[in-house]
Amino acid sequence: MAVAGGAAAGLAAGEPAASATTTGRARSDCAPPPGAATIKPDDPRYAELTTRGYNSRFLAQPESVRLVHSAEQIVQVVNEAVRAGKKIVVRSGGHCFENFVDDPATSIVVDISEMNDVYFDTAHKAFAIEAGATLGKAYRSLYLGWGVTIPAGGCPSVGAGGHIAGGGYGPQSRRHGLVIDHLYGVEVVVVDRSGRAKIVVATREARDPNRDLWWAHAGGGGGNFGIVTRYLMRSPSARGNDPATLLPRPPAQQLVVSASWSWEGITEESLSRLADNYARWQQQNHADPAFESIDSSLTMYHRSSGRIELFAAMDGGVPGADGILWTLVQTVGEGVGVEPTFDYFSTAPWLRVTLSYDSGAGAYALRFKSKAGYLKKPWTPAQLKVVYRFLTEGEADTGASVYLMSLGGRINAVDPAATANPHRTAPLIGFFDIGWWDPAEDERWLTSIRDAYREMHADTGGVPVPGEAYDGAYINYPDNDLADPALNTSGVPWHRLYYKDNYPRLQQVKAKWDPRNVFNHALSVRLPGASDALPPQAAPGTARRAAAEPRKYPQRVSPRHANNLRSLGQPG
Repeated sequence: MAVAGGAAAGLAAGEPAASATTTGRARSDCAPPPGAATIKPDDPRYAELTTRGYNSRFLAQPESVRLVHSAEQIVQVVNEAVRAGKKIVVRSGGHCFENFVDDPATSIVVDISEMNDVYFDTAHKAFAIEAGATLGKAYRSLYLGWGVTIPAGGCPSVGAGGHIAGGGYGPQSRRHGLVIDHLYGVEVVVVDRSGRAKIVVATREARDPNRDLWWAHAGGGGGNFGIVTRYLMRSPSARGNDPATLLPRPPAQQLVVSASWSWEGITEESLSRLADNYARWQQQNHADPAFESIDSSLTMYHRSSGRIELFAAMDGGVPGADGILWTLVQTVGEGVGVEPTFDYFSTAPWLRVTLSYDSGAGAYALRFKSKAGYLKKPWTPAQLKVVYRFLTEGEADTGASVYLMSLGGRINAVDPAATANPHRTAPLIGFFDIGWWDPAEDERWLTSIRDAYREMHADTGGVPVPGEAYDGAYINYPDNDLADPALNTSGVPWHRLYYKDNYPRLQQVKAKWDPRNVFNHALSVRLPGASDALPPQAAPGTARRAAAEPRKYPQRVSPRHANNLRSLGQPG
């Protein structure tokens, strides 16, 4: 397989430079890829590929799914779609929360899940991660091959394609920054003003004429500018040619703890104490280098689930690590009045911990809604009352959960304008989630979570407006509601919540690299002068799956798409 790189000469003035072809991997070293498959509704594979999206509230019925194996095949498919005037979208891991792929307007889905190789590109002296690779594949290949990693997300089944472009964070981010802080380059299929698709490589090199396209993919979100075929990863501080020195090295061992408080005996006051203790510890310590290897979250499940969980992991090689995590558990539980129990407090190899998370993506017809925001301060007593009410409504398990997740550390050491992701001040993310099975219950549960989120942000028009208490929203947790004037009454447009002052520059990149707006979705970067409104087919709350007859599904527990389900063997 040829690897694109460099810049083509001889272009007309003002035309973005396309890539020439180099040989980071010699074509003779690779077997030729299979041809692109065109999969239509009469093909038994069609159901498999059109229903693997994360959120079963949304279901597209495209004319075809194109299963591709190379950037050149993507060029062919995109050219065909543009000539026919058909809407084309791309799917990598399938974890999108909203209807960016699974939408009635979609005609062609480009499925890149078979483009999943991870290797060292000698031409760019960087690791190549094809956009169809899952994070788990990337972690395993990088670590077992070279002893390195990237500070990306905690769910191994998430696809690299959208996650990296959205500025993903994860367990190693407080120590090493966001994954985009190690993004050297990106290979993208774009469409020029004439409607011609081509392959472009953009890097962070100051002399690269395509550098703006690299910047836009460093946190600007997926589905905005083209179809990413692969990412090139190398840390900015890396020097030399030894691959084992060009990305962060993870700890050999992780010390992990899972402490749970039973809901039996938990009152509104004690739940508020738990959440406040955790948030204040994180606010006070997020910038302390002594704690930068700690990844933690407080997961407050619905009362009928029976428990509230604190998960924390840190480099097991840090002197006194066990005492640090023990102090964290004691601090979070101080004054709660209920003693925690421990699922585990042990050391395990880093890769085992990293690959142990299971999200159940694409399984069991899960329907859900998630809403989140960056927090600069702990929640107020009034907000904690809302959290308690959301988690105690009803006797049955509603599938509701509220999470507080740690940020800070090296994430916040980067200038907000250095990448397209501007969120470099918050120590926490607050995350509301609700899941259910029955399509007939969509409106009930959507109303429940929307009401709670709006009340949480009552002082800022129902959304986390950047300011003293909040820092906006994370584009990898997309929420179409933020673009609905009935639910966002702040007067602050959705794109400021996601991109703040970086949005005008993203629009300039959009105008240069996708001037025909070929690549778009409900929250995509708009061309300059275009409306910020949601497209009609993306109206919030509209179910994409045909409504089923009301029925009760015999489930032992209600679904939660973001559970911290970690299965750790004892270290041996």
